Amino acid sequence: MTIESHYRISTPPHLVLVMGVSGSGKSFIGRLLAEAISADFIDADDHHSPTSIAKMSRGEPLTDGDREGWLATLADFYRDYRRQRRALVIGCSALKRRYRDTLRSGAPELKILYLDGSRELLLKRLHTRQDHFFQGDHMLDSQLQTLEPPDDNEALCLDIALPPLEIVERFTQHLSAL
Repeated sequence: MTIESHYRISTPPHLVLVMGVSGSGKSFIGRLLAEAISADFIDADDHHSPTSIAKMSRGEPLTDGDREGWLATLADFYRDYRRQRRALVIGCSALKRRYRDTLRSGAPELKILYLDGSRELLLKRLHTRQDHFFQGDHMLDSQLQTLEPPDDNEALCLDIALPPLEIVERFTQHLSAL
């Protein structure tokens, strides 16, 4: 064993949020990214309450109150993975800064990939979905109105028009540079 390898400080496992409005590719990109960095992936949509899913299925946007318990659950996932020193990627809309702050309560060093795209491309993607509870142009418009995009210091923003593997590659390079 060399002195360099003996004293090398290992990088802690990454805790990552892949965020954006519905149709931005959070789940698809999140899974690819998790595979690329040897992390587990959690789709935040799988942790909505039945009441929230029913509400969205009726075309009703969620309120901040609807999201409180959901965001706390996701922050707990980050907290548990951090404690266990395991890598985790969560795909979650995280539309508002305070939502991201709640998630950071479980992982202060949270790295964020913000998937941004045109309304037209987002709608095209949403219209090809089947069997998803998030439906309707007005639901997307509600998310776009609610969205508080992260600034450059908070997240790496990449355009969803890029090929998915390029998005993952750019973000992994970003992580390596940190």
